[in-house]
Amino acid sequence: MTMNFFNPVTTQTWTNGRHNVRCVKVIQETWDVRTFCFMAEQPVLFFFKPGQFVTLELEIEGEQIMRSYTISSSPSIPYSFSITVKRMPGGKVSNWLHDNMKVGDELAVHGPVGNFNVMDFPADKVLFLSGGVGITPLMSMTRWFFDTNANVDVEFIHSARAPRDVIYHRELVHMFSRIPAFKLHVVCENKDDIGEAWAGYRGYLTQPMLELMAPDYLEREIFCCGPTPYMNAVKRILRDNGFDMSHYHEESFGATPVEVQEEVLELAEQAEAAAEEVDYADLLCVEFASSGKSVRIQPSETVHAAASKLGLHIPKACGMGICGTCRVGLKSGEVEMDHNGGITDEDIEEGYILSCCSRPKGNLVVDF
Repeated sequence: MTMNFFNPVTTQTWTNGRHNVRCVKVIQETWDVRTFCFMAEQPVLFFFKPGQFVTLELEIEGEQIMRSYTISSSPSIPYSFSITVKRMPGGKVSNWLHDNMKVGDELAVHGPVGNFNVMDFPADKVLFLSGGVGITPLMSMTRWFFDTNANVDVEFIHSARAPRDVIYHRELVHMFSRIPAFKLHVVCENKDDIGEAWAGYRGYLTQPMLELMAPDYLEREIFCCGPTPYMNAVKRILRDNGFDMSHYHEESFGATPVEVQEEVLELAEQAEAAAEEVDYADLLCVEFASSGKSVRIQPSETVHAAASKLGLHIPKACGMGICGTCRVGLKSGEVEMDHNGGITDEDIEEGYILSCCSRPKGNLVVDF
């Protein structure tokens, strides 16, 4: 690699969309957690908002699978980005990455997207609360604050099962030892079978514990990420103490809950029954310009559903307007888009929509 690779004249800036990248490093963080670092073959400045995520496009056992992971690195190191993945029992993608992803492997990623980030919610005093691998977006934020010498008062409280499960422990200790306004607190569950010495906090995070570590927690902008029970416990403490929840932010991306899946199936059955009663004149035309195909759909159906009826495959990962994978250009017409942070205001102004959560207000022409 020559210095010409980093020529600012030829270097492009990362924008939301599909990009091919190559794995350049694999780091064993703990016994069941690895960090995978990626770069582009052609120079790209991977700028994103600390806390955002990407969606990996993978092929596992002949099946195309999309999976979203938070970026754990900081945009202050712009020529690469990293994700940190915990091996999960029965986890098809996490186990595949641990067992198969190696230096030199190439894949496509979509992103970056996500509303959970520190740039959109600036504050002088912040409180980071994480549990397990939920530390990854908060680590990106902390690295950003550290590298940019940000004038921010940071209280970081991380909960782990045992000392050996504390991800990034040495790096966190290093960063927090150099900036007086950064304070680190680690909580480990009391696991007698681990056989490790631990002089810090034990058990699950409680209100008395929180008050000892961050007495002014009610005055801080709070960013929380971890297992759902962990985040629910944190919100319960905050609400019981009158915290203004508009200053609370959490990373809520995850697998679709079973009850939501059941509701979707029920709604699909209702829609199928209602379709028989719909007047053809009420249907709207969705045309896909690049493929030259068109279809008429009900106003309640999505652009993605229209594509599926024609056998057109628009990549999709979450189906909830979070990951941004299904972004397409809207050439004409208007839609009602009920997204959850998977698209930026700039993208919308440029004419892009998320097909999974966009419903036509009239006839449409889509660039796909």
